Amino acid sequence: MTAEPIEVREVRTHRIEITLNTMLKLVLVIAGCWLAIRLSTVALVLTTSLMLVGLLSPMVERLEARGISRGKGIAYVFAVLFAIVLLIVTLTIPELLAQGSALIDQEPMLREQLAEWLAKSRATAPIAASLRHINYSTLFGTSSTQLAVTSSVRAFEGVAYGVGAVFLALYMMIDRDRLRGALFAVVPRAHHIRLSRIMANLERIVGGYIRGQIITCALMGVFMFVVLTIAGVKSALALAVLAAIADVLPYIGIVLVIVPAVLATLPMGLVVAGSVAFAIFVYEEIESRLLMPLVYGRALRLPSSIIMFALLTGGTLMGIVGALLALPVAAAAVMLIDELRVELPGSSNTVAQEELRERDEAIAKEYSIRTEGLSVHEAAAIAVEITVEQTRVDAESELTGAESVEKELASDTPDDADHPDHPDHPDHPR
Repeated sequence: MTAEPIEVREVRTHRIEITLNTMLKLVLVIAGCWLAIRLSTVALVLTTSLMLVGLLSPMVERLEARGISRGKGIAYVFAVLFAIVLLIVTLTIPELLAQGSALIDQEPMLREQLAEWLAKSRATAPIAASLRHINYSTLFGTSSTQLAVTSSVRAFEGVAYGVGAVFLALYMMIDRDRLRGALFAVVPRAHHIRLSRIMANLERIVGGYIRGQIITCALMGVFMFVVLTIAGVKSALALAVLAAIADVLPYIGIVLVIVPAVLATLPMGLVVAGSVAFAIFVYEEIESRLLMPLVYGRALRLPSSIIMFALLTGGTLMGIVGALLALPVAAAAVMLIDELRVELPGSSNTVAQEELRERDEAIAKEYSIRTEGLSVHEAAAIAVEITVEQTRVDAESELTGAESVEKELASDTPDDADHPDHPDHPDHPR
């Protein structure tokens, strides 16, 4: 009996070595994350400025097209913006302060009325007892004086950041050519047309988002003014403007809208206050499920499902700020995938995509010929000119394509006279 040979396996030792280059990259990533967290406020101010630029630039360009110089156009647009803000502040702040002072004076009486109504039911009786013995210092974790000081400081910081964002947007619009030239200088000329197209689309996305916000906020303000006027509230205009501003904030906007309206209508009876709260809640549902997908879907070219998913994702990750920035970020991501011709998993090349690539190559070749020997600023201007012309051609082709589809559908519809049941048809039984 022979012994079986013993298999000897070679033992391999795996060593993980962290090179100096890897360590430097890791340190840079950590430092970048730390710096981004520390400069989050600066990033927010910059984002707000870019949104203002995207909103106001088309207005300035329309004035330029009518023969007004760019400097005067910027002055006119910012003057109108300042007048609108001043009008809103004048209409709302004094009324809101007066109503806030009146509500503070009436707070014990209103709280007692609400407690009496809740005490009528066994289920809500404990809530009534808690309302009667409420302690605001314990509720807010600080005294009323400290709360007022903290709120005032935060309000001042918000106003200061807002003013800074407005002035930064003004400087960006004044130095548009210089900033654009600096951006084009760090990008190879082979990608200038694509960069110009991305910048134009980002301006359209941001402008569309801001215009959508203005539309939804204006509708909320009109709705609140009508409802509160019918309810007999004296300061309906101030509360309507406050509701329009609060409508910008997702999730907590509904609270900032309902609470002042209910408090203002409580002296008129619980039936009126409950009716107003129910009407606001119904309108919020209509706005979130119908108006927002309709308005933002057209402006940002996003389907309703992506809009709702983006709002939920942004709100979960970054709260109110994330929900505010979710829609333009989602639209920008979709646009970048389209403009960079990124092939997603499962997608296949189509004839349309091949035609787009061939068109991009032809436009890039034309741009290279036209900008040979020119400076970066002159080349950037030509890139913008080519992008504007191509956008106009694409819009006209889309319109022509839609008209041709309508004509084709109309031609496929049979004429009534060709139907055997028509009186003029030869086979019609008379």
